[in-house]
Amino acid sequence: MLNEPKTLLEAVAFFQNPDNCRAYMVPRRWANGIVTCPRCGTDRVKFSEKHNRWQCSSHHALRQFTLKTGTIMEDSPIGLDKWLPAIWLLASNRNGISSWELHRALGVTQKTAWFMLQRIRLAMQDDLTGGKLGGEVEVDESFIGGKARNMHKSDKRRKGLKGGGPAGKAIVLGILQREGVATPKKIRATVIPDRAKRVMQENVEPHVEAGSQVYSDEAGSFWKMDQYEHEIVNHLEAYVNGNAHTNSLENFWSLLKRSIGGTYVSVEPFHLFRYVDEQAFRFNNRLPMSDADRFSYLLRKVVGKRLTYAELIGKVDERPTEEEVEPF
Repeated sequence: MLNEPKTLLEAVAFFQNPDNCRAYMVPRRWANGIVTCPRCGTDRVKFSEKHNRWQCSSHHALRQFTLKTGTIMEDSPIGLDKWLPAIWLLASNRNGISSWELHRALGVTQKTAWFMLQRIRLAMQDDLTGGKLGGEVEVDESFIGGKARNMHKSDKRRKGLKGGGPAGKAIVLGILQREGVATPKKIRATVIPDRAKRVMQENVEPHVEAGSQVYSDEAGSFWKMDQYEHEIVNHLEAYVNGNAHTNSLENFWSLLKRSIGGTYVSVEPFHLFRYVDEQAFRFNNRLPMSDADRFSYLLRKVVGKRLTYAELIGKVDERPTEEEVEPF
């Protein structure tokens, strides 16, 4: 029986061996543990020990494939001995890990580490297979951006910031299902362009079951909908009014802002949704789930997702670039 790693130290040593990588990934890469061609779906494939890859018996283009084919790691020259510890690190670090930290830990360039982290964040995105949130649900928004008092007087961005409002900042909407007898605490978060009634309703309705009890702050009076039981707490008067509060979401905002301000320091608005997805994944898969179980779950989500460097930087006519590292 495979002695699977339980700690980061064990994982780094374990995934140095290509045989261990294959034994660990196959049952997670293919749900039933039977290797199939990612291009035609047949299980009539033959493994080549010499080249550490499979070849499909059907005659079509690109018959050979590896564990990385059809995943976020496809076409990457980085080996699994670095990819898998990178996935472990991002999944287990509560406040995330910066590209500079990963570059020093793995011995790759900072640019490569950044590209790897963005692809792992793609795998962390919620696939919404769990259905809508229900029961008692909190809805709140938070503003992400710099503070005027921390900027130099000559900084042009300072002029667009006014107090703690949304001016000059990105807005993140959070929808949190409170823990119930049969429902776990779970969050869905997304970046929204503004807090207009139409925008709020279009983002809340697809994620919350009709008849749910919705709690929000005073801004909820502008977008509340008839299909929900809606209670509002006015933060100018109190933060808790009976069962009406958004304290659970405030906990998530604290984690999100701590990772952005403390670990990543600067995040472009264009990429903000990826960091929101990252924090939401860790929040939804927190303790008592262990680091090993969270890593195993994330590894199942890397399949069928692809992000090229050109897409990442918004230049689809360019090919992705990475340092040349021999894969295995």
